[in-house]
Amino acid sequence: MDEILKGFPVVVEFPIAWGEMDAQQHVNNVVYFRYIENARIAYYDKIGAWKLMDESGIGTVLASTRCRYRIPLTYPDTVSVGAKVTKVEEDRFTMEYRVVSHRLGKLAAEGKGVLVTFDFRENRKTLVPEELKTNISSLEATVGEPEGI
Repeated sequence: MDEILKGFPVVVEFPIAWGEMDAQQHVNNVVYFRYIENARIAYYDKIGAWKLMDESGIGTVLASTRCRYRIPLTYPDTVSVGAKVTKVEEDRFTMEYRVVSHRLGKLAAEGKGVLVTFDFRENRKTLVPEELKTNISSLEATVGEPEGI
């Protein structure tokens, strides 16, 4: 499992709840997006995104997201979800995610999201603040900085 999440500076764990399964007796596809969202929030905690939002009004909006399902998850199990930033552009950055089953020891899903920086006080898209770029770069450097950061 460590090898599957190598290069991901943020990894969070979640137990699979019985109620997350659907009529086909596996975790519903929507739940994977919740796992990914929680990993993204944990990443934001590490880069000081909330403090920046409070001070400047600049945060992010999710412009696009996708998930590629590899194997079905079922109860009981625990998943580890990794998050990393793979690309920073002028007004957005790209995050990648992996969802790994502890019980199976395999990659269950992988995803990607594009986050656009947004000035909520001005109600418009804005440039990625230098502070955020620096914090992302510092966090990613803990596992090997990818290209484009």
